[in-house]
Amino acid sequence: MTYPDVRGTLTENRDLSDLTWLRVGGPADALFQPADLEDLAGFLAALTPEVAVFPMGVGSNLIVRDGGLRAVVIRLGRGFNGISVEGDRVVAGAAALDAHVARRAAQAGRDLTFLRTIPGSIGGAVAMNAGCYGSYVADHLIEVQAVLRDGAVVTIPAADLAMAYRSSAIPEGAVITRATFRTDAGEPEALEARMADQLAKRDATQPTKDRSAGSTFRNPAGFSSTGRADDVHDLKAWKVIDDAGMRGATRGGAIMSPKHSNFLVNQGGATAADLEGLGEEVRKRVHATSGISLQWEIKRVGEPAGEG
Repeated sequence: MTYPDVRGTLTENRDLSDLTWLRVGGPADALFQPADLEDLAGFLAALTPEVAVFPMGVGSNLIVRDGGLRAVVIRLGRGFNGISVEGDRVVAGAAALDAHVARRAAQAGRDLTFLRTIPGSIGGAVAMNAGCYGSYVADHLIEVQAVLRDGAVVTIPAADLAMAYRSSAIPEGAVITRATFRTDAGEPEALEARMADQLAKRDATQPTKDRSAGSTFRNPAGFSSTGRADDVHDLKAWKVIDDAGMRGATRGGAIMSPKHSNFLVNQGGATAADLEGLGEEVRKRVHATSGISLQWEIKRVGEPAGEG
């Protein structure tokens, strides 16, 4: 296949395992790292419409299957990681790390502290409406800039993204390039102290030193029979995993972390099939013991080994 000329870096048949936090996965048909917005828009406009495109952040919430990905993976880098504070608005490039955005905002006396402990970059945080401590991207997002699959550069208001628990309606094949957030004011010292406290709590309860992809499953929704909205997530995934006896369960090089049972960890040498297979075994056991169908929070893409 012949790809359009680019100013950035285009690598064909690029192994993706070193680009994901779990360190697994086969090759993509190509990996494109655009130089800037114009480079990305021009590439997508010229790329044969039938070719699938997969935007990838820092791979913090991703299992790429062992057979790889029949798509052009687009990974934004230095040209897309700027952060600026304009009044009560914080504008962040999609490649900016969530933690960096939280810290830059705090230095300017703006509160996006909930982003501090969320692994990954802003593009991914928007796509999955990331959140913690009761705050979600949807609570603060004003709009995103994105490049559509046909190369058009558009601004999409947050209201058009249908943001829900761990989900949003980003157009198929679109690449988020920038997000604008509305923020509350706060004293920089107080915001820094809150983030330090959040980090300490996270490190005490989660296997942050291990090779994981953050939370494996979404917290189960509350049941409407309680009279509450379906998006109440008081029930924790780790609790139903524990109740199913799956804390510390292993498969090949994969383990459900003994420290936090909703964290799937590559202990060393795990394949994507080990990790996904263990996750599916957890789902099966949880359903058998509690009747709850856990939903994956980690995105799984590509083909198993031996296919394609």
